[in-house]
Amino acid sequence: MKCVAFDIGETLVRDDRYWAAWADWLGVPRHTLSALVGAVVARGEDNAEAVRLLRPGIDLNAEYAAREAAGHGESLEESDLYDDVRSALSALRGLGVRVAVAGNQTSRAGALLRGLALPVDAVAVSGDWGVAKPHEDFFRRVVDLAGAEPREVLYVGDHPANDVFPARDSGLLTAHLRRGPWGHLWADAPDVRAAADWSITGLNELADIVTHA
Repeated sequence: MKCVAFDIGETLVRDDRYWAAWADWLGVPRHTLSALVGAVVARGEDNAEAVRLLRPGIDLNAEYAAREAAGHGESLEESDLYDDVRSALSALRGLGVRVAVAGNQTSRAGALLRGLALPVDAVAVSGDWGVAKPHEDFFRRVVDLAGAEPREVLYVGDHPANDVFPARDSGLLTAHLRRGPWGHLWADAPDVRAAADWSITGLNELADIVTHA
């Protein structure tokens, strides 16, 4: 194994403040939007559908721009990281493997993440690449970012449909993380267990996986 690549949302970063900010912007109780996110997740839909249920016909790109213009755009702080992120990433780099971050995020989110100076070799987002998961071209980009063969790259994520299944289909090794709504809901599903090379409950488990792979 030469590279470990990470999803972002609910793998490295908590989405709590992200959805809270959307709820505040839309003028609805935070619990309402949170519950709708859970509902669309359970139906296997994109989480953006939760916003569309509240505002049918909403133009999400235009709404993003309006939030930015009003000073309520995306933000990302150290407190948004899960507690095991820095220790896990540092341990992996200490083992000599390349560590990359690649997820479905806006260019703005990518810039904010780079600003946190994580112990990684590269940060890439779909907003910069112009292609998003689960498209196979996204995972070709991940392999290029890794500078290795697909079977030498471990992709870590919480979302079966966006992370585990397409990464496996692209020839990468996969680790499914029991974290966040997707990670917990689908953690014990037989098809997810069968598709993932490893099932983990925290990022600090990865150093041992790399050592013994």
